[in-house]
Amino acid sequence: MKYLHTMVRVTDLPTSLRFYVDALGLEVLRQYDNPAGRFTLVYLAAPGDSEAQVELTYNYDPEVYTGGRNFGHLAYAVENIYATCERLQQHGVTISRPPRDGRMAFVRSPDGISVELLQAGHALPPAEPWVSMPNVGSW
Repeated sequence: MKYLHTMVRVTDLPTSLRFYVDALGLEVLRQYDNPAGRFTLVYLAAPGDSEAQVELTYNYDPEVYTGGRNFGHLAYAVENIYATCERLQQHGVTISRPPRDGRMAFVRSPDGISVELLQAGHALPPAEPWVSMPNVGSW
């Protein structure tokens, strides 16, 4: 058995790509457009880690997606949690759970998918503005 990917349905593909690629830093591995089936699939992965993929599924016909408690979050190790959160903020992403501990943060995709960011290796020393930043919403 081999892990392939996690599929996430998205309602606006360009907006989702801005979040996952531009803000979060994932890379597009491949895209499959199926006009007859009325959907597009985009496979993403962290740079240098194509084994752990996220499949964005965009269905052409509008649908309302609701979050379930049976799906928790996507998680990524990052080189510098503070720099990553700062880059996300510059892209307009709200940091739901700031990295007050220098180790862990949470953000949400445009479709409400929770993404956990974990500092690779040891936690960074606590630093402002993160230490004083409150939680926002849920993650």
